[in-house]
Amino acid sequence: MSKFVIRKVSSGVMFNLKAGNGQVIATSEIYSNESACRKGIESVVKNAPDAKVEDQTEEGFKSISNPKFEVYKDKAGEFRFRLKAKNGENIAASEGYKAKASCMNGIESVKKNAPKAEIVEE
Repeated sequence: MSKFVIRKVSSGVMFNLKAGNGQVIATSEIYSNESACRKGIESVVKNAPDAKVEDQTEEGFKSISNPKFEVYKDKAGEFRFRLKAKNGENIAASEGYKAKASCMNGIESVKKNAPKAEIVEE
């Protein structure tokens, strides 16, 4: 069963979306309080299933409207994605992947798992 895990960190509160196997598939920013963090989770649940994918690693990619998953390469040359809400705010981000296909699988996992994930506190 997938779950959003809310945890306190030194500078606030954040969440990780974990797949049924316990792997972290998306991470939030750090929020100032738990209420804001829970709103971030609501936004992921609402936006992820229908978000289109904008592949910024392709030359001449076309910008699409939010909500969307942006696929990009980081400074280390790894593939990552970030989920942007309708208002353009980043609401979740991935780890780095060596292969683009793995990154795309991560997006599909968020789309599939977020809507039915339970919320737990760590």
